[in-house]
Amino acid sequence: MEEPPERSRVAEIDVGRIMEMIPHRYPMLMIDRVVDVVPGESAVGIKNVSINEQYFQGHFPSYPVMPGVLIIESMAQTAAVLVVHTLGKESEGKLVYFMTVDEARFRKPLVPGDTVHVHVSKIRSRGNVWKFKGEAKVNGTLCAEAIYSAMILDKK
Repeated sequence: MEEPPERSRVAEIDVGRIMEMIPHRYPMLMIDRVVDVVPGESAVGIKNVSINEQYFQGHFPSYPVMPGVLIIESMAQTAAVLVVHTLGKESEGKLVYFMTVDEARFRKPLVPGDTVHVHVSKIRSRGNVWKFKGEAKVNGTLCAEAIYSAMILDKK
């Protein structure tokens, strides 16, 4: 398999560029920006948790907590931006499907007002399948983590 072209490290990718790179849109866009992207290796997504998020209407009205599956989704979206940046423009807009989620741990609830730093690191990639380790942190405290793999596909 041919190696992807060399991509440069970037300091920040804003939400407008994220929406060019991955197909997610509100209310399912779970990252606001991506910082410190090291192509083929790692990235950090930023999610500002707001009381205005739709899911807080029912999860839970008296004690709003970001659902764990959406924390994992923020990890996947951060990884997707990393993959697109690594592979280049021809990979923009492709769908990324979860294949596995392993070793998921939720250690501290994410609540409105939190700024979550979603750290993702590539474990390996083979063809169109990528495996990552993700960690969600608030003020340096580990709140959630998971190992997950995904497959990148063209839209049909």
